Amino acid sequence: MSPEHYFTAEPASDGELRRRTVQLAGRELAVETAGGVFSPDHLDAGTEVLLRHVPGPPRTGDLLDLGCGWGPVALSLALAAPAARVWAVDVNERALDLTRRNAAAHGLGGVRAVRPEDVPDDVRFAAIWSNPPIRVGKETLHAMLRQWLRRLVPGGEAYLVVAKNLGSDSLLRWLGEELGGEADVDRVATSRGFRVLRVVAAG
Repeated sequence: MSPEHYFTAEPASDGELRRRTVQLAGRELAVETAGGVFSPDHLDAGTEVLLRHVPGPPRTGDLLDLGCGWGPVALSLALAAPAARVWAVDVNERALDLTRRNAAAHGLGGVRAVRPEDVPDDVRFAAIWSNPPIRVGKETLHAMLRQWLRRLVPGGEAYLVVAKNLGSDSLLRWLGEELGGEADVDRVATSRGFRVLRVVAAG
């Protein structure tokens, strides 16, 4: 499937919606998904690995799910930190619509599902969790990570899950070179062919 597929979908009609039950933040949740977004039929393995290995998020502040899809990471953040403001960012309008639906269905009023340009420039993040869209290509991916990782507050932590066969180790090296003295970068977990990478902004 070409990466452009995820960049063009409009909100789903009722007939296109798929209802699934997933386990997030220790709870069983009914969610809606649809074709035209990432992993519409289940919680994908990379996101499962990420959610299993990240520590609990800060209880307050601004938290970011970068590349939210139908919302599993954003919902997990909001369930774990109900007093925080969770930004669920995606370029896919259908993904944003589904994330809004799923957050509203579970009373998660702190979730804001928006396009990247709709996050105010002055917002800084206490945490970033992401299963980033590796298949968009290295140049686009690097530009995305440069933009968002530099918006961590001092001491803020980002966790990224990347498949080993899709370049997790080379991405780890690039992050270390790119961020230099701005952040500490390391690998904190390996599971099911995925690496979980951590970026801690200098404090």
